[in-house]
Amino acid sequence: MRRTHCVTLAAVSWALVITGAAQSPSDVHGVLRQVSERLNQYYKRAQNVVFTEKKMMQPVSGDYSPQGFARVTEYELRVEADEADGDGSSEVKIVRQLLKVNGRAPRDKDKRDRAGCTDENPLSDEPLSFLLPANRGDYAFVLVGPGKGKDQHTLMIDFMSTKREGKGEITEDPAGREDCFSITFPVGVKGRVWVDAATYDVVRVEQRIAGLGDLPVPFKLARRHNLTDHIVLERNDRTIRYKLVAFSDPDETVLLPESIETLRIFRGAIQSSRSRQAFSDYRRFVTGARIVK
Repeated sequence: MRRTHCVTLAAVSWALVITGAAQSPSDVHGVLRQVSERLNQYYKRAQNVVFTEKKMMQPVSGDYSPQGFARVTEYELRVEADEADGDGSSEVKIVRQLLKVNGRAPRDKDKRDRAGCTDENPLSDEPLSFLLPANRGDYAFVLVGPGKGKDQHTLMIDFMSTKREGKGEITEDPAGREDCFSITFPVGVKGRVWVDAATYDVVRVEQRIAGLGDLPVPFKLARRHNLTDHIVLERNDRTIRYKLVAFSDPDETVLLPESIETLRIFRGAIQSSRSRQAFSDYRRFVTGARIVK
């Protein structure tokens, strides 16, 4: 039997209201400074918007072919942000409320179902926060230059984490779901950010692991759950895409997340999976407690 794993990656972030054009800095520090300023503006506005997330999670084999049935969950999402710290960063969380499981209202037994092990966390970190000044010290950034083709109006920035995530750990699910585990791999990440060259809004992020993740499984845990002595993470790819969304009364055009696609391939007793999160039904709270779609 293939085991599942608890996912702790953040799900989504928003970019910002589109404004006028700006001069593109030629160095990566200048671009990142502009990007972080835009993000901090976004964090001030984000708490006025809620939206719907629909996630399809499909178990797959090592050759990426489907295995078994997909699980579809639907959430209402909102953002909670603390006041900016002295370094100009903010503590931002994504808050989820589960609305549906496979097209129906959630039931009590869904909380114990091993299939729910890969559901999104009710509270998760905002994924673009690594671009803020307080967090950039954990990464190396390189300005690649302008994009090409359909990305010709963007600037591309490559990034790589400069420290590993500790020694890694595998633990039993705290909710007690059978064959469900929380796993942290001691691997770095790398990827690319596409930034609008005129506004410095993030329009796409692609991220993957910087090498294989190899995690020894404690003997007692392996014997109790019939696990292999090592779990290897071969791939952990994630792509976040954004789209323009128009609001009215007052009129505003906002760059918002369109989708997140994730592929995780394991060797060992952990189930590989492919998932897609689609975002829709954006609602903005304005003065007088009105909701504008």
